[in-house]
This record gives sequence, C-alpha cells and structure tokens, in this order.
Amino acid sequence: FERPNEMRIAVQDHRQRKGPRVYLQGAFSILEVLVGVLVIGIMAVGLYVGMTQGFGVIRLARENLRATQILQEKMETIRLYTWDQVNAPGFIPATFDEPFYDVSEDNDGGLVYQGQVTITNANMPLTSYANDMREVRVAITWNSGNVQRQREMRTLISRYGLHKYIY
Repeated sequence: FERPNEMRIAVQDHRQRKGPRVYLQGAFSILEVLVGVLVIGIMAVGLYVGMTQGFGVIRLARENLRATQILQEKMETIRLYTWDQVNAPGFIPATFDEPFYDVSEDNDGGLVYQGQVTITNANMPLTSYANDMREVRVAITWNSGNVQRQREMRTLISRYGLHKYIY
C-alpha cells in the first residue's frame, strides 16, 4: 500500500561509457531497395504502355470516324444527282482527296484520304430492270503510321426510284 506523503525520486545511471555511442536504427537492405525499384519500374512501364496504346486507339477511332464521314458525304452527294448525271462520263470525278482536318485551304502535310468513285452496271442477272440499276462504290485509303487502311461503301441507284421496282 502507498503512503500519501511519500516522494519518489527517479535515479538515472550516469556511468561513463567508453567508445562512441551506438544508436540502433532500422534500415533497408540493398535487396529490399532493388525489389522496390523493380516494382516501381514495372508499374511505370505498364503505365507508359497503357497510355500509348490508349492514345493510339483513340487516334485510329478518329481516323475511322472521319473516313466514314467522307464516305457518307460522297454517297449523299451522289444521291442528289439525276440519272443522266450519274451516267454521264466524267460528271462525277473518279478520284478525290480529302484532308483529315478540313479547316484550311492548304493542307500542311497532315493525314489525307485518297478516294475513288466507281459506277458500274448492277450485277443482277435475269431481271427485267437490270439496265435501270447502277452500283456505286466509294472507297478510300489512307496511311496511319506505317499501315495502309481502307474503307468502302456500296449502294444501288435506280432510274425511277424504288417505288417502281417494289411490288
């Protein structure tokens, strides 16, 4: 049991030590440091590859979208022509070039789509209206990096519209 008026005194050991003082601290070994650097390096390379491939996929998607826009624009323009204009030689240009960015008149070496329009007789054997039908093919090619890419659209055009041929 304690006495209420008792005073406690802390006693410290002040003996002299001989030699330098030694402080014990925890440190990483060289192996732990190398493993940590390896893990961080693998994560950095993975992040770089993921970002690079992500930007590549986005660039290709934008190129494909622009190619589809160009094809659709050419098809819609051909749809506005009359039967005589479609069949007139040279009225519809056989080739065309379209830039990726259509904001200026001068294309400063950017991506350019090369296109080709082909109008032929429709391949419809044994039909009475085969001479009144034409097949229109619009194809474009472009270079994306070191890869040549291509897309195309095809449609049929009739002399008198669809209402004459559908019963």
